Amino acid sequence: MITAIYPGTYDPVTNGHIDVIRRAASIFDQIVVGVVRDPHHKATMFSLDERVAFLEEALEPLANVTVDVFHELVVDFARKHDAKTMVKGLRVIADFEWEAQMNHLNRLLAPEIETMYVMASPQYSFISSSGVKEIASFGGKVDELVPEPVARRFREMFPNGRPGAPLSPQE
Repeated sequence: MITAIYPGTYDPVTNGHIDVIRRAASIFDQIVVGVVRDPHHKATMFSLDERVAFLEEALEPLANVTVDVFHELVVDFARKHDAKTMVKGLRVIADFEWEAQMNHLNRLLAPEIETMYVMASPQYSFISSSGVKEIASFGGKVDELVPEPVARRFREMFPNGRPGAPLSPQE
């Protein structure tokens, strides 16, 4: 049995994530979606329990996919599940630059674990969790970008949106 992991913060899970997981699930016998418990590089909008529940509901039809939480090095998480492959989704060149760095570090720590990159399907190549959060927080509709339970939770969190306009990164 060939197991792969697909790690991330999933804050929140998007339809792009689901697309990559479905496609990977058709290649591997088992996919373990690893949810980072407490990411060091960013604060999460959703609790760990919410992030896991969103994933479990969206992935329920996929019999060979499970969700697990981790708070160790990703290579140690892979070893815990006897995974020889880590799946990563790529949308744009900037994703590749970051993932190439992570790949080199992970290969140094665990040369036996390969990373497989799955290019985003064109209809999802522009979706990011941070972009979805920004749209939703200003009251924008995200129904086509995330699974329905995530969109519903955003509507509960931001029923009227925030006042003002989003700031550009230069501001």
